[in-house]
Amino acid sequence: MSRDRRRKFWGWGFEDASPTTEELAPLTALVGMRFPDATLEATTPPTIDEISIPASRVSPPASLASAIDVSPLARASHTYGKSFRDVVRGLRRDFGAMPDAVAFPGDEAELVAVLSWCDERRIAAIPYGGGSSVVGGVEARSRDRAAGAVSIDLTRLDRVLEIDRTSRAARIQAGILGPALEDALRPHGLTLRHFPQSFEFSSLGGWIATRSGGHYATVLTHIDEMVECLRVVTPSGTIATRRLPSSGAGPSPDRLFIGSEGILGVITEAWMRVQDRPRFRTSTAVSFADLHAAAEAVRAISQSGLQPTNCRLLDPGEALLSGTSMSGDAVLVVGFESSDHALDPWMARALELCADHGGRFSAESGKTRVDLDGIGDEAVSAWRRAFLRMPYVRDAMVGLGLIAETFETAVTWDRFPEFDARVREATLAAATRLCGAAEVTCRFTHVYPDGPAPYYTVLAPSRLDRQLEQWMEIKCAAAEAILAAGGTITHHHAVGRDHRPWYDRERPDGFAAVLAAAKKTLDPGGILNPGVLIDPA
Repeated sequence: MSRDRRRKFWGWGFEDASPTTEELAPLTALVGMRFPDATLEATTPPTIDEISIPASRVSPPASLASAIDVSPLARASHTYGKSFRDVVRGLRRDFGAMPDAVAFPGDEAELVAVLSWCDERRIAAIPYGGGSSVVGGVEARSRDRAAGAVSIDLTRLDRVLEIDRTSRAARIQAGILGPALEDALRPHGLTLRHFPQSFEFSSLGGWIATRSGGHYATVLTHIDEMVECLRVVTPSGTIATRRLPSSGAGPSPDRLFIGSEGILGVITEAWMRVQDRPRFRTSTAVSFADLHAAAEAVRAISQSGLQPTNCRLLDPGEALLSGTSMSGDAVLVVGFESSDHALDPWMARALELCADHGGRFSAESGKTRVDLDGIGDEAVSAWRRAFLRMPYVRDAMVGLGLIAETFETAVTWDRFPEFDARVREATLAAATRLCGAAEVTCRFTHVYPDGPAPYYTVLAPSRLDRQLEQWMEIKCAAAEAILAAGGTITHHHAVGRDHRPWYDRERPDGFAAVLAAAKKTLDPGGILNPGVLIDPA
């Protein structure tokens, strides 16, 4: 990532990468057709001079002067993540949850000093990687309960420290962002192979702390499976786990911190399992007249042992919104890759399974290509472009006054048909009641032998004066339906603060007590990311 390009302090991505009028025209026209009565009026993005900056409540010691930034831009940039709610508040010039300072520790010793200062003064300390949270995971909502709030930005801890080519592993600092990580591994012929949609603006530490899900649909879908060992700084001391390929020695200490969302400690580095860079790739798109027949094809593929890298099923609405297909069909984007061998037999078998369930595809589909990026037919390329640009487009739709929200989950195959119907019905009913009209679409992001991870999109015209209230009612309706129908409140977006009410009901009470005890031991002052996962002391 170029350090010369400036990121938006109020929304997603770089300031110079917002969608052009020409790029938005087809989507605007589509929205106009779907919601003819909607009034679409663009909101002008804020400038930093328009933001009210509250006085900082903290006075860092002189020894930390070089690591602490209290400038308006730094504090505004670290106020929110990148959820719908965050973007709306940013466009409204509402930065009421602004941290009092931003710490940029340059090494682990400086991080220890920052945490010690926060602990001594009872200042909330909020770990911050790339700031791409969409669940309120980096927000200082405890401002009124703490003596102050400091966002701890780890982006200066941004190096690959060591590579073990023999074991295919790398020791990597937690603040490194996705592109820099891959750039460092590429000369060695290696890759971490973890590409969430937020890849460009998210960090290794953030992926581990939130149990991030990558781009790939099967095998090593979550970051959990790639962690060999961790190093974590807590207010009670530094913890380093042992580097091993596997161990059956009691509960895994790594698993205590993977997914802990910054409430137990700050991850500073990790040994990660890496892979040889793929040389062989193949991908294609398969059309289905019936969504549930397509889902059965995906189930057959996921249970076949073929282990495709991509197995994304788009319902007709998703295919239309992404420009993948205008036919009204569901579309399955399926692909394979390997560093070792050609893939034609794998793709041929996957297409046989698709054909068994009514799938249609080109006779030339699925031929292996060597050493090419961005391969695939036109539908696959259209999907890939839309996937990478969607966060920018989402911000633009929010700025036009739309509800443009996503939520994701996972459920077993036996429950999926009824689950999908109930979640769509509840979400569409709430959005239509509140907004007059709405669209609810679905795609699969990840698939497992025992179930899919459905990802839903809600699009509706909102009342600008009630945009957040309408969003919250729709979100609550969807979340209640997910839990009632047997799904999880999140497959890969994490819990943060926004999912707490439903996470509390999904999580066993006994485990909640264990988690609270772990926090009391490692963070007795309760300063780390208060309000996330469990209530602050």
